[in-house]
Formats: sequence, C-alpha cells, structure tokens
Amino acid sequence: MSVRRCIPWPDPRLRRRADPVAQVTDEVRVIWADMIDTMEAMPGVGLAAPQIGVMLRLAVVDASETRGQAVRMANPEILHASGQMRAHDEASPNLPGVSARVERPRAVTVRFLNAEGAMEERDFVALWATSVQHQIDHLNGRMYFDHLSKVKRDMLWRRAKKVGQ
Repeated sequence: MSVRRCIPWPDPRLRRRADPVAQVTDEVRVIWADMIDTMEAMPGVGLAAPQIGVMLRLAVVDASETRGQAVRMANPEILHASGQMRAHDEASPNLPGVSARVERPRAVTVRFLNAEGAMEERDFVALWATSVQHQIDHLNGRMYFDHLSKVKRDMLWRRAKKVGQ
C-alpha cells in the first residue's frame, strides 16, 4: 500500500468528529493498510484516519514488541475503563517534535467492527490501552494535549513553535 501524509496541526479536520463507518468494505481495508504503512513509517503505535485527512471512524493500533500485530478498528467505542491510571508520554505526527505525559485508564474494553466486518469486544491493557484511547480521542476531534492543564498546554505549544522554526 502506501504511506500517507499526516495533516499538520491546526488543520480544522483534527477538531472535527469523524463520520461512522457503515460497513467494512475493500475501500476501508485499503485505508487501513495505508494507515498501518503510515504508522510504521512514523514509527508509532497507533493512527486514526483523521490524522491523514480521512474523516472516517477508523483506527489502527500495534503496540506489540515484534510489530505486525495491528488491530484494525472501525467505529471503536470504550465500554469500560479501569479506575487504575497509567501515565505515558504521548505525541502526534500532526504536531511533530513535542510530547507530553498524559494519564489515562490503564485498561479499557472496546467494541468495534473488526477487519472481517464483525462486531468485536476486546480488552486492551498498558500501552495498547493508551494508544486505543489516544486514537478514539482523534476520532472525536480531540488531541492528546487536551488532557493537559492550560499552563502545560501553552508550554507544549511554545516548544512546538520553536521546533517548527
């Protein structure tokens, strides 16, 4: 397939809620394949379709150590989140060169349409859970830095401007 360009922040598409996917088609499978190629080229552990300008509720996540274990998700939704939190440094190819420590639930149960077009529920833990939540945020028009205080968010944007000069 192919590596696609990630749209730069503050493109307004990154603030828009992505549209639901009616069914898994060959077109959706091609988008997923491109997303996996793009994620691997970054390199990263997840990617949501809006990050490449495709306004569909599609995400891929691969937090495996060996890689090649990408989970393809359409219309993912969190059914349950653990009360135990986990902090992790998060970043985005849409705002390159900066990252921030974000706390999210350590484990989540997610329902989504899988690569075969069947409804699936799956538990994700640790980095897998962090990445899934990060991608669902993108599908809802949110960025990881929305979880930061205003002071930390402003510091991140100042660093991003310096990096981009």
